[in-house]
Amino acid sequence: MRAIVVFEPGGIDKLVATDLPVPPVRPGRVRIKVKAFGVNESEVTTRRGLSSRDVTLPRVPGIECAGVVDEAPAGSGLTPGQQVATMMGGMGRSYDGAYARYVLVPAGQVIPFTSDLPWATLGALPEMVQTAYGSLAAGLDLSAGQTLLIRGGTSTVGLTAAAMAKDLGATVLATTRRPDRADMLRDLGVDHPVFDDGEIADAVREICPGGVDAALELVGCGRLHDTLRAVRLHGTVCFTGASADEWTIPDFSPFGFIPNGVRLTAYGGAATDLPADVLDHQLRAVADGRLNVRVAKVHHGLESVREAQADLESGAFPGKHVVVLD
Repeated sequence: MRAIVVFEPGGIDKLVATDLPVPPVRPGRVRIKVKAFGVNESEVTTRRGLSSRDVTLPRVPGIECAGVVDEAPAGSGLTPGQQVATMMGGMGRSYDGAYARYVLVPAGQVIPFTSDLPWATLGALPEMVQTAYGSLAAGLDLSAGQTLLIRGGTSTVGLTAAAMAKDLGATVLATTRRPDRADMLRDLGVDHPVFDDGEIADAVREICPGGVDAALELVGCGRLHDTLRAVRLHGTVCFTGASADEWTIPDFSPFGFIPNGVRLTAYGGAATDLPADVLDHQLRAVADGRLNVRVAKVHHGLESVREAQADLESGAFPGKHVVVLD
């Protein structure tokens, strides 16, 4: 089979198209024929050699995909040809991932679904839906009628979380560092775009004088203190991502950093956090037009992965980059 392999860290040229054996099915594993996959920041980080120690090279990157079951072990409940999604769980990091015609993953992280949506849409969803849903449900316990601030609102997870929160019945504030993207956020349902010049707490409190009920931090630790200041007493901030690559806080002390009575939590999930019925609900929401998926660009064939990662790094195309294999 054809696959993209990173043999050593570096630039775009380190994404090498290679012939590999089709992975044989082993006990507890399902082989998926990949139809489409999203291209993510973590895969860029892996290619650049900046990932944590759980990444080993050479490696086929790719932390998510949508496709069909090619072969499954007896007792898995999965049948060949069945539509499935998978993501995370070490995929593309500690074992070979989705930048390939076939991927072999643990049966427990395979989520079956049925949908008539195009593969370009389905391939964009697994990691975005899982991370956004986990952040809103497990991280923030968001409910209808609450106010939500998304710091990093034009990221793929931010856009998905905004759409999910609106579908839930929340009021959404979302940040952007580019004023020209405010209209895009409004078009996707965001109630209050907020220009992020590094400090947004005062601007957020002009909209919500007591502070927002919940905030999703996707930019990083360098902005976390300011995000905490935008949240009301007994509100919650969930740290999920760090698009600015700021994952730690030097000399951290809770006093002075975390405002009195504001709760700070985090979310870093796995496929098992996304029940099949939740994925089905989100797919139906997309099909019905209640959930807008922002696909930046659809790329065709494994040979287009270099272009997709380059476009992602450029930041010129807000939304998800998707590679469709057929």
